[in-house]
Amino acid sequence: MKRILTIFAIILCSFPTAFAAKEESAVSVRAIAPSAPVQAGETAILTIELTIARPYHINSNRPLQDYLIPTSVEFEPLDDVTFGEAIFPEAREKKLPVSDKPMSVYEGVVRITAEMRPSASFARNKIVAQGKVHSQACDDNSCLPPVSQIFKVSVPVMPARVTNDAPAPKKALDDVPASDFDGRSILLNLLLAFLGGLALNLTPCVYPILPITLAWFGGQSRKRKGNLLAHSLIYVFGMAITYSILGVIAAMTGSLFGAALRYPPVLICVAVIMALLALGMFDVYELRMPMFLNRLAGSSRAGTAGTLFMGLTAGIVAAPCIGPFVLGLLTYVGEKGSVLLGFLLFFALALGMGAPFLVLGIFSGSINKLPRSGAWMIWVRKVFGFVLLGMAAYFLRSLLSPLGYTLTLALILLLGGIYLAWIAPVPGMGKTFGVLRNLMGCLFFAAALYTAATGVQNVLEKYAALNDAAGRNGIHWENYSKDGFERILQEKKPIFIDFYADWCVPCREMDEKTFSEPEVIRRSRRFVMLKVDLTAEGDPATEAIKERYRVRGVPTFVFLRPDGVEMSSLRGTGFETAPVFLDKMDQALQEPDPAPRNLQ
Repeated sequence: MKRILTIFAIILCSFPTAFAAKEESAVSVRAIAPSAPVQAGETAILTIELTIARPYHINSNRPLQDYLIPTSVEFEPLDDVTFGEAIFPEAREKKLPVSDKPMSVYEGVVRITAEMRPSASFARNKIVAQGKVHSQACDDNSCLPPVSQIFKVSVPVMPARVTNDAPAPKKALDDVPASDFDGRSILLNLLLAFLGGLALNLTPCVYPILPITLAWFGGQSRKRKGNLLAHSLIYVFGMAITYSILGVIAAMTGSLFGAALRYPPVLICVAVIMALLALGMFDVYELRMPMFLNRLAGSSRAGTAGTLFMGLTAGIVAAPCIGPFVLGLLTYVGEKGSVLLGFLLFFALALGMGAPFLVLGIFSGSINKLPRSGAWMIWVRKVFGFVLLGMAAYFLRSLLSPLGYTLTLALILLLGGIYLAWIAPVPGMGKTFGVLRNLMGCLFFAAALYTAATGVQNVLEKYAALNDAAGRNGIHWENYSKDGFERILQEKKPIFIDFYADWCVPCREMDEKTFSEPEVIRRSRRFVMLKVDLTAEGDPATEAIKERYRVRGVPTFVFLRPDGVEMSSLRGTGFETAPVFLDKMDQALQEPDPAPRNLQ
């Protein structure tokens, strides 16, 4: 009985150890062999699966900040076996509480693939593939030290096929282009594109042909309501095909376009083109399509094929009015380089342009209630002119200071509101249009005010500490050393130790947001402020300090009394705001003076 109780006690005691070991491992790594044996001389895909425990994340293979440690895979070389470059999945851009900039991270389960190819002369019956995954795990407040984890997997190999032709290697996996939008912003982007397409119907090139086009549909449908709706749907479908193809082409060439946009002369040229297109909207010059294209688009053909052809070529007839806006959107999609984004935005644009045809196709009797064409359509073109000027400023944003870009955009919106509400002539319009005109001006004014206020607020917050005399001086930091600790104790001041690393995002945020606050700087004069750099591992002295203070991750903050004894209740890990940190400093300063002790 005693032996059974002893064994049971050992098992119970082993549980905390097992759980602790599991808790300390933020990332687990395993290699997955191909589902079928690999043929010698042919290519197979090896999968490396990372499981990231909550609430941790790891940096992607291409972090957005230079100082962050990327996740990487390293294979040990093998004779007669070739390993391809590791292909990582699309990372997630995440905004963390400790950083003003988004970060490219992985969470949950991540599968990395790599090609492996044994040579045709490979004689063994298996490959033992092994290597290391280098990563660094962080939660929303602190980071663990970087780790290198070993993986190993056995892959069965079959003899090479006997054939006269050399086996063709399998096509390498392509990187999936990263989307430049998340689930929340895509809905807003699609809505804006749809509303833009809807507004383009009010331009002088589109609005007057609405009743003409629908009358032609009525003739083809023999005035049957169901057939009229069918022709409207086919027409809109044709428009959607044309514009979606344009969006996909723009996105597929986006890598070249995005690379070119790194050069200031290219950015200036794009902005100038946008400004010139805007001038066309203000009737400074008239944009015309070649006559043969107009004849091509205007040629009518009977039946559904003719309706589809009209939809496919509708953009040619309307190009003088919608062309500048469409070109601006094409440029934006090209810069983003996402095929999915290009397809969806232009599909939404086509739906917006086609919505009036669908509505009027259903309620065919409502066509007589449409407002007459007039000078108000020229006014609508000028709205798009200011949109194009805003896009010109958008492409110059990297050449301007943050405040300069914000104020430029706000000035365009302000001038747009003044011009559209009070200056742009619209003769012969009634009171209803006057209300709509003033409403548009108010929307532009509100957008200008919001843009300017947001930009100025960001700049003021960024440079507030620099305008303070104490902020300009900064905290006086000393490097921790065991030899110098005796001298520090003689100063009889509370001691603060900051354990940090260069790759630690919360550490940088502490320096930029908390340690830069003027009041924190002033309060620091009453402490001895020490820093311990844990960027590099393996230094015996640093490891000894780390073990002495039981530091498991960074940042870690330790407050010591003047005699060198830690105030345990004030220990902190992760980013802390200035008010929280100031409260801890006040508590440390209120600690009663201890009897002289020296624990060193």
